Amino acid sequence: MDVRVKNGRIVDADRVYQGDVYIKDGKIAAIMTGDEVIAAAEEIDAKGNFIFPGGIDPHVHFNDPGYNWRETFSTGSKAAAAGGITTIIDMPLQNTPNLLNINAYKNKAEAVKNASYIDYCFWGGFVNDNIADFDGMADIGAKHFKAFMSSAGSDYPFVNNGIIKKAMEKLAGTKLMLGFHCEDYHIIAEEEKKITQAGKNTRRDFLDSRPLIAEFIATKNIIDMAGYTGAKVHICHVSHPEVAEEIRKAKHQGVKITAETCPHYLVFTEEDMLEKGTLLKCAPPLRNRQAREGLWQYVLDGTLDCVVSDHSPASSEEKLDDGGKKSIWDVWSGISGVQTGFQVIFNEVYHKRKLSPCYVAKMMSLGAAKAFDLYPAKGAVIPGADGDLAIVDPEKEWEIKGDKLLYTNKISGFEGLKGKGCVVTSILRGQVIYQNEIIVGKPGYGRLIQ
Repeated sequence: MDVRVKNGRIVDADRVYQGDVYIKDGKIAAIMTGDEVIAAAEEIDAKGNFIFPGGIDPHVHFNDPGYNWRETFSTGSKAAAAGGITTIIDMPLQNTPNLLNINAYKNKAEAVKNASYIDYCFWGGFVNDNIADFDGMADIGAKHFKAFMSSAGSDYPFVNNGIIKKAMEKLAGTKLMLGFHCEDYHIIAEEEKKITQAGKNTRRDFLDSRPLIAEFIATKNIIDMAGYTGAKVHICHVSHPEVAEEIRKAKHQGVKITAETCPHYLVFTEEDMLEKGTLLKCAPPLRNRQAREGLWQYVLDGTLDCVVSDHSPASSEEKLDDGGKKSIWDVWSGISGVQTGFQVIFNEVYHKRKLSPCYVAKMMSLGAAKAFDLYPAKGAVIPGADGDLAIVDPEKEWEIKGDKLLYTNKISGFEGLKGKGCVVTSILRGQVIYQNEIIVGKPGYGRLIQ
């Protein structure tokens, strides 16, 4: 064998057990639970630690090529590796050009091919005039196409219900999936107009400009159209239990739907943004304390298939409001979190809520692997799977500090958070890429999954 990870507690989606994991040629070749030992070129002692499947984050914005002052594939993938994430799916916007056709897809693949420390896929883009380009992107690897139902900027138009229906009819009966940022454009536009015309410009005003009804109606429209057409859909960053309840009902009705939420919706509330500031500005916005607690029910029962970072970085100049002097409407909306999501969720599940680490394996790996058709190569510690592992010391204390973040811009709404349970080793296809707070992997070892 090439690698033996010994003495650890292996975490599956339904059990935790003592065993050794053996990796050969990048794949898990055997799992031994008895006294028998197989010779291996390298041994890693995981005594006292949990052995998780490598984390999968299907919602990141690495901004490369084109917006490299916010993040690069190199810095983003290093940060992911330090957080136990071994596979990501990168979003199609904040790229130059956006991934709206086969040429843009090829351009991106070429631009980042020697940069990544972890494995990766690309979302294709879905805007108001590129449905005909789906086939070309799908032929070279895109399985998912991301659309916005509210404004994402002038270079990435949002889509209306008529175009969404047309796209769903095209993809119905295939394995290809449409993903949606669900906030209704018209509701938000009217709310922003009313607030800005009144001269309002506070953090509270931003929260009020994106009411729950905008997310609820947009999600319900996607559910109804997916049920009507038979298309496969994914709801991004669900922020509220009322939205999650509609997804739960849709699943029981046979709609082909998966969904995600993010650590910030499970940890923070709108009060945190009001106090801490624009580092926690995001869309959909943070909700109240009751909504945060209610959302956990839908993560734990599997309604929400996975927890993702929605890593959306920005420079300090873009992200901070200078103590309220800068207009709230001009501040970047997004939170950096790909490096810290695993440890934050582990602490919440295992230490705060006293629940099984199996939930962490589902939320941070298996759920995404199944939703995005990466299983069984990814998402579980089983023979035949890629040798992707995240070894977690469950009692190691941590505090998130800017100088420890590996992002291009070392700022995050999670700064200052404290907890226990930290990734100490990340392994990708049998190679150690992060160990004891040091990146030891090499750029370009991460590969594009097509």
